Amino acid sequence: MIRIDIISVLPQLIESPFNASIIKRAIEKKIVEINFHDLKNYASKKRKQVDDYQFGGGSGMVMMIEPIKKCIDKLKKQRHYSEVIYMTPDAPILNQKLANKLSLVGNIIILCGHYKGVDQRVRDKLITMEISIGDYVLSGGELPAAVLCDSIIRLIPGVLGDETSALTDSFQDEILAPPVYTRPANFENIQVPNILLSGDKAKIENWREKKALERTKKIRPNFLRD
Repeated sequence: MIRIDIISVLPQLIESPFNASIIKRAIEKKIVEINFHDLKNYASKKRKQVDDYQFGGGSGMVMMIEPIKKCIDKLKKQRHYSEVIYMTPDAPILNQKLANKLSLVGNIIILCGHYKGVDQRVRDKLITMEISIGDYVLSGGELPAAVLCDSIIRLIPGVLGDETSALTDSFQDEILAPPVYTRPANFENIQVPNILLSGDKAKIENWREKKALERTKKIRPNFLRD
């Protein structure tokens, strides 16, 4: 079983995505264990302060190192973690290759950024990997953490009903997936391509490969460049 511990100032923002669908089933099947940690519970002051003003001035509050280190230290005393990940927009962007890699490692801690970010000493001394989900800024790292978890968990053996499903997703071979169709074969005179109804598996696979390349060339041509 892989365990993922998520540290957040507002853990209630992230709990609901784990209570439905594929991730919920993975938790119920004990393939993965998810735990949420409210950073305020590790604050030393009575008013549960986890952020403070920047040294040197400037707008925005900064998450303090002390409660973050307390939480991470407590978790590390209980078990080994392969990665301590910080979700932040100014980091390498999550891709399928990275999701594949993380689905094969052991336990993971995910720290959700908030406010203006975390004290740089957290990033320098406590974090082993930083991940962004795109070149834009959100209110916090909770939604990116949910995205990261979903991308990892669905790849773990036993999570999806069809073990081969994840292997045919877009980006697995640095190419987009081909178009897919289902019933009815004819809807308002819009017909499913005849090749998909032919039953000829070889021709169908050739068609899918051709369409995948066409879509990649049109939408993400950078994938096809040397």
